[in-house]
Amino acid sequence: MTTYTPDTILGDIVTADPSRTRILDRFGIDYCCHGQRPVREACEEAQIPVDEVLAALASEAPGRQEAWADLDDAALVEHIVGTHHQFLWEEFPRVGALVDKVARVHGPNHSELIQVREVFGKLRGGIEPHLREEETDLFPKITARAGEDGPLSEELRSLLKENMVEHDNAGGLLAELRRLTADYTVPADACGSYMAMLTGLEEIETDLHMHVHKENNVLYPRVLAAG
Repeated sequence: MTTYTPDTILGDIVTADPSRTRILDRFGIDYCCHGQRPVREACEEAQIPVDEVLAALASEAPGRQEAWADLDDAALVEHIVGTHHQFLWEEFPRVGALVDKVARVHGPNHSELIQVREVFGKLRGGIEPHLREEETDLFPKITARAGEDGPLSEELRSLLKENMVEHDNAGGLLAELRRLTADYTVPADACGSYMAMLTGLEEIETDLHMHVHKENNVLYPRVLAAG
């Protein structure tokens, strides 16, 4: 049984046992963009008793470590693109169409849907160029460097820092979508499209959280530490 302490790093928890993301999500603890923090610091920021979070983490049977945790840099890049990028390239257009339709039909009775459409547009408008930049520039540089010694170029170091800032921006927009939808609660008058929209938005949130975790807390720290 894993022992969790106030000093355990959030990102290490998720890498060792991805099933623990459900618990951290329940408490509203950011383990992706700010996963290098200890549990204590995250709880203080969220104003949650650290003992309560530690007890919840220890209360469920452990899951298993996923295969991606043992991949080298080049293989992890390939995994991220094939798993998370592919998901978002397919889901953004599909969910975007649902967001537009639901805002148009239900907007008169649910004014928050207009904001949902606006925030989703900002999220998609920021993430799609971000994915493209990773695929065409940042990731090829990481893959080309895999296994090599020597200092990082300032260009690569700068790209990594910019990338993580963009992750922070996406994290804020995801939190806003969750707030606007009352944690993706289905209203009484929701139609099938409305329910499909909420499910799609939550699935995008879940995928992006793990996607960013793999980059911010696993891949990028390894690249920076090597140079």
